[in-house]
Amino acid sequence: MKKITRFTAAVLAILMVLSLAACGNGGKDEKTKLIMATNAEFPPYEYYEGDEIVGIDADIMKAVAEELGMELQIEDMAFDSVLVAVQGGKADVGAAALTVTEDRKKNVDFSDTYAQATQVIIVKDGSEITGFDSLAGKSIGVQLGTTGDIYVEDVEGATIERYNKGFEAVQALTQGKIDAVVIDSEPAKAFIAETQGLVILDEAFTDEEYALAVAKGNEELLGKINDALKKLKDDGTLDEIVAKYIKAE
Repeated sequence: MKKITRFTAAVLAILMVLSLAACGNGGKDEKTKLIMATNAEFPPYEYYEGDEIVGIDADIMKAVAEELGMELQIEDMAFDSVLVAVQGGKADVGAAALTVTEDRKKNVDFSDTYAQATQVIIVKDGSEITGFDSLAGKSIGVQLGTTGDIYVEDVEGATIERYNKGFEAVQALTQGKIDAVVIDSEPAKAFIAETQGLVILDEAFTDEEYALAVAKGNEELLGKINDALKKLKDDGTLDEIVAKYIKAE
């Protein structure tokens, strides 16, 4: 009887050691990380709340990661570095209110669209600028690397001032350093809500579609993401996330 007890105790000890070793070396229960590259300066899509990055894109990607059985890890960086990180394999997914454009599609693959957006023009209240046509010859602030940055190149005679962060462009407008800002509509609403004396013009600058970006040719991940997005759309999760951050007017 004593021999059996000692043998059982020895087996239990070995199993305990193996269990601890598995935990220490990332056991089977540990989830694979899904690394998301973003620029957390773009409310309500991505921004800081304390030390945490929150917003529409962050919540959507958390839901996607959960569907894939993965753990989301968000990496904050300059906007014009997001697609570079995806291309270079430093991130699995780019989620930063990314507009689908033909130029970007040359370098990354995009998921199905998950949101519609517009670029708008912010000016000081009482400005002589009333729409796209009256931007000619003016100084326009944009966030570096955004579609606003791309599209204002078509404004005749305009001086383009590029900023690393959207709020820096808005700040320059309030200080009289530029005449207007072109930026996505929802961040524009957030910025002017915190800044007196600014208005958004009624005329939209462009209409766009947002999607998630993955490395060119990564069809397996892209397929899984599209399947997850479809499920989240069908069960109403996407609408709930958007409604959480964008209230009906």
